[in-house]
Amino acid sequence: MTDTIAALASGRPPAALAVIRLSGPAAFAAVQALAGRIPPPRRLSLCQLHAGDSLLDEALVAVFPGPTSASGEDLAEFHLHGGPAVVSGVLTALTALPGIRLAEPGEYTRRAFANGRMDLAQVEGLADLVSAETASQRDQALALAGGALGRLADQWRERCLMVLAEAEAGLDFAEDEADVAERLDEAARHQLLAMADELAGLIADSTRAARIREGLSIAVTGPPNVGKSSLVNALSMRDAAIVTPIAGTTRDAIEVPLDLGGIAAVLIDTAGLRDTTDPIEAEGIARARRRAAAADLVISVASADAPHWPTPPDNGPPQLLLLNKCDLAQPDLPPDALAVSATTGTGMTAVRDWLSTWAHTTTRPGEPALLAHARHRAAFADAAAALGDAAHASEPVLRAESLRGAAHAFGRIAGRVGVDDVLDRIFSRFCIGK
Repeated sequence: MTDTIAALASGRPPAALAVIRLSGPAAFAAVQALAGRIPPPRRLSLCQLHAGDSLLDEALVAVFPGPTSASGEDLAEFHLHGGPAVVSGVLTALTALPGIRLAEPGEYTRRAFANGRMDLAQVEGLADLVSAETASQRDQALALAGGALGRLADQWRERCLMVLAEAEAGLDFAEDEADVAERLDEAARHQLLAMADELAGLIADSTRAARIREGLSIAVTGPPNVGKSSLVNALSMRDAAIVTPIAGTTRDAIEVPLDLGGIAAVLIDTAGLRDTTDPIEAEGIARARRRAAAADLVISVASADAPHWPTPPDNGPPQLLLLNKCDLAQPDLPPDALAVSATTGTGMTAVRDWLSTWAHTTTRPGEPALLAHARHRAAFADAAAALGDAAHASEPVLRAESLRGAAHAFGRIAGRVGVDDVLDRIFSRFCIGK
């Protein structure tokens, strides 16, 4: 990479402060051209920035020599006042210098990956961190960006290579030492079965990791006019769904994000469940049933002035029974049901507390949950299948080949193989200065 890239690494102006970042061989020359000097490495220094005779700003400047910088190249930062004219003036002055151009989205991180400063799982973690909206998503992304999954995959890869080395050693024994080769083969088989069981536990827990990253889905269902949309608005504390006394107002599903004590969730308002001859409403009801079947939780709503509790389907998601409009009547509640009034707010605190407890119990955010991406789960699943094949291989040669396949699958996590399409997908999510 012979060119030097420049971009705004902070939020869009106007703002109190702005950070412009450069990376590449001409980064320090650019600092010299604008600031008149190159400050000591890794120290913020106050400098006046000039373009010819024009004063652009008085800024803090820092330089980070490669290859130990964040990008693996010479890197510089200008900490400016965040006005649009200041930012535009400095970027214009920088890109007027030879060999400097504006960065493309995600190009700083791509260079960090190319220069070995980050592995592919860390890049994915950084992308998750940029888009994290809740505390649990932030913690998960920080662990991934910090290299936790890469280290775990490397540990598994080393374990595979150790068993592979022993398997290949067994192939070298002569026929008169067949008893030694047989003992090595039996020991490897037991070791591989134990590894496969351990890996199966990690994969089984990947659903929890995905729920933390993507958010839990909560479908709100029930007959028309029981106050489902009012409940969605009350829980989200915003007017997300239209509320009218006309039955069948909600036709298509409405998704509203929710933060349940640091756990991301999506609240889904669905069409009222009833028999209808209206083809549009019927399609909405069919979609409501499908969304409820695929949800992590179903909030089944009834009205206190005419309570009717549906029978939950077999093998369906867990349900929370809510009796809405408790300000109009006080009928007997079924076990584990909650009485609320979306209009007056009565009982809403208890519902939020129940949902928060359920969300934390379901996701267990304090425990490690690293297999949040489909790519990670697929790599570990491929490795588990290869380990199973190795454990049951009839010949040492076949076992060795399966072990190589398992090691290869773990290598995909860090980006040692097959990464181009993954990189393009990740970097398309980044802002310019990342």
